Amino acid sequence: MTHAHTALQDIAAPDGTCFGCGSAHPSGLQIKSYWDESGEFVIARKQPESHFIGWPGLVYGGYLAMLLDCHSNWTAMAYHYRAENREPGSLPRIECVTGALNIRYLKPTPMGVELYLKAWVEGDVGRKTQVKCELWAGDQLTVTADSTFVRVSVEALAKMQSGQ
Repeated sequence: MTHAHTALQDIAAPDGTCFGCGSAHPSGLQIKSYWDESGEFVIARKQPESHFIGWPGLVYGGYLAMLLDCHSNWTAMAYHYRAENREPGSLPRIECVTGALNIRYLKPTPMGVELYLKAWVEGDVGRKTQVKCELWAGDQLTVTADSTFVRVSVEALAKMQSGQ
């Protein structure tokens, strides 16, 4: 079954608590990522709230970094599900964490414009996966990211969290 109009986050991690992309975080950004119509890219749209202002009239760079990080991570996970011929949300759950986040701020990103993120995996899908992401404000490419995401075991993360 395909969930074309349901965000990857809502399908694969409805209990997610990440501030940027967690569906269950009550005051988080709740970024929503989807496969595009071609099935080649993972896309997201976000309208920055007024309190994410940096310089007058411009979006705060840290907010942009969070969008790129979370969306790129979901791109890596979506490609992992696809590489295993599995639907997002099937078990065992696929989880990745950020290994490296390399951001280039090309132009100032204006407030009051819907942001469009477009990401894809460059190369192989493996334990470490390279993701490219673009952030557009209208017809202006303002930020790019070239990042690495590492597939992890949920059980191992839980043990680390509990100090084991």
